[in-house]
Amino acid sequence: MSSRSEVFSSRWGMLLAMLGMAVGTGNIWRFPRIAATNGGGSFLVAWAVFLLLWSVPLLILEFGLGKGTRFGPVGAFAKTLGPKFGWMGAWVAWTATAIMFYYSVVMGWTIRFFWATLTREIPTDVPGEFWAGFATTPWALVTHLIAMALAVFVVSRGVKGIEKAARFLIPSLIVLVVVLAIKALTLPGASRGLAFLFTPELSDLLDHRIWLEALTQNAWDTGAGWGLALTYAVYMRSREDTALNAFVLGFGNNSMSLLAGIMVLCTVFSVMPDAADLIVGAGNEGLTFIWVPQLFARIPAGQFFMAIFFLALVFAAWTSLVSMIELASRVLQDLGLTRGRAIAIVGVAGLLCGVPSALNMAIFQNQDFVWSVGLMLSGFFFAVAVLRYGVTEWRETFVNTGYSDIHIGRWWDWAIRLVVVEAVILIIWWFAQVTAEGWKANFNPLSVANIGTVLFQWAIVLSVLLGANRFLVRRTMESNGGRPSSAGRGL
Repeated sequence: MSSRSEVFSSRWGMLLAMLGMAVGTGNIWRFPRIAATNGGGSFLVAWAVFLLLWSVPLLILEFGLGKGTRFGPVGAFAKTLGPKFGWMGAWVAWTATAIMFYYSVVMGWTIRFFWATLTREIPTDVPGEFWAGFATTPWALVTHLIAMALAVFVVSRGVKGIEKAARFLIPSLIVLVVVLAIKALTLPGASRGLAFLFTPELSDLLDHRIWLEALTQNAWDTGAGWGLALTYAVYMRSREDTALNAFVLGFGNNSMSLLAGIMVLCTVFSVMPDAADLIVGAGNEGLTFIWVPQLFARIPAGQFFMAIFFLALVFAAWTSLVSMIELASRVLQDLGLTRGRAIAIVGVAGLLCGVPSALNMAIFQNQDFVWSVGLMLSGFFFAVAVLRYGVTEWRETFVNTGYSDIHIGRWWDWAIRLVVVEAVILIIWWFAQVTAEGWKANFNPLSVANIGTVLFQWAIVLSVLLGANRFLVRRTMESNGGRPSSAGRGL
């Protein structure tokens, strides 16, 4: 049985597991698309800025909170803020778990397309023909089941199993992405893609949308503010450094995104430059499952490199899904369940709750929007927790420990304060983008472009969590022999 006494065997193993948590499909399919539609090099400037003003500060916070409390999100918030605020941690845990429900569907798609590459079912003569015949069919349900089974198997092996899987999957993923990037760089005309990606236009930096998209990308592809890093930090060794690991994780994750951008954009500009706007504007699913097969069909040894691409996506999705299942299981273990029972409950819930997204694209897109925006509120809660505790005191106690390799200064205090502002701005901005549809009388709970559906689902979950707060905190603390301080300084 895995418990808090189980730890990662080394920093290398821990960082690989953490990198597996952070690097997912968003790095490979969303980053190139968002970078391409937001100025390329100009986007990179803003993206690098928010790596230091959102991702790294929150990763430092999560590392410190998980290691310092040895609890999942509910217990960590209760011990930091007091028993009245465990619901904030429950929100963090729920949001990541709700994403898990449809993320397994995404992993299933990658598995099916990898197999279709090996069997030469793709590419098809008509772009998107295979995708149209697969998505939302019973076969998408089957691959969802396979994805959940693979991820649950890894988590069931305990922390050591997660570490072993990461030791194989992440180096393999890095090699696959590097091979694809090198191949893309050798294509004729690839220099145009490089120039676009790395040449900023100073005038574009005055466009607020580029900065907001860059902040959003950091919030979605590093895993900062999800509660995932906090959960893995529960298993950090007591002498493990917090700050350095957060920097390594943040920069390592964004390096993978950059390689993916090189891979995709150099290929697009080399193979189908006239259709670049159409391809990158096709959305995540359109870019990956409709246009990628068409791109690889036009390069030498394209079938081989397409297999590598989809295998890389499988590995990226797999390691991220593992971390989501581990987070949900950790919360149930904190409530007193055995690890085996907790994983079984999460596995069954993930399988059943993923069915609607597997069979209905409208539900998938709705859930993706609702809970992706919900992550902004999670980041807000993390920052508020530390600010209420006392940001400078928290930093000196849980970040700058005697085992720290680097000293974190007062810049972090101001960065955490800025995270609160950034989170509020992001939520308002995402709501503003759908305002035209959001307040119509004909409320559609499955519409993506509808503020009402977000507020409706958020209100239900927050009401339940607030009502269950006392039970959640009491069970968490009693099951683990502790009581949170009513003053919120129970660490």
